[in-house]
Amino acid sequence: MIVMQPVLEIYTPDGFDLWPVADFEQFGLLPLSGGLSPAEVGTAVMRIAGCNDIDPDGDRPPRPADAIDSFLHGLLTFDDVIAAGGLRVTDTSTGVSFQPGCCDGLEDWRDWHRFVQGGDVLGFGHDPASPVAERFGDTVRLTVNADRSDSPVIELPVTELRHLLAGAERDLTDFLALAADWSSRHLPAHCTSVTAALARVLDLSGPRES
Repeated sequence: MIVMQPVLEIYTPDGFDLWPVADFEQFGLLPLSGGLSPAEVGTAVMRIAGCNDIDPDGDRPPRPADAIDSFLHGLLTFDDVIAAGGLRVTDTSTGVSFQPGCCDGLEDWRDWHRFVQGGDVLGFGHDPASPVAERFGDTVRLTVNADRSDSPVIELPVTELRHLLAGAERDLTDFLALAADWSSRHLPAHCTSVTAALARVLDLSGPRES
């Protein structure tokens, strides 16, 4: 069985205490879905905000003095927001896992759709690991590390990849709805703006109605 999951690379700064977060392996991958616990959602929001926590320059307004406002500032004011991670594909029958690469980002996940619609090669990183997706007619080959001649690969039909992408989008949409509810409880003053920023970084229109 082949599974696709949207994943977020997690890094928790020492002493983070702006809201509750879960204990998580540093630089591990957190799958995003509607099944996360509140602490896991808090971890995901923390990491996405952290990816954009860069000192303002140019015409962007300066950081606010409040700690939460300051930490969220980049997420809420950048035109182009990012999130470390991407789409992970796992063949559960062989244990082979195709991971996001260093040049990948969760904000770019729709590149997979463009690849399915007409691309022949989609690269996600470079040395020391170069994950590459290639299309050969109706077959997609996912090479875990194209720099190695003996790299593990996953092969699947294009039609199956389309179904997997639809499932990944449902997971992201469900996560966004969960994050909107979480924000209303933990960041009530920023709920609307945080939810809108998360929708932008996940390239979604917004949380669906329940």
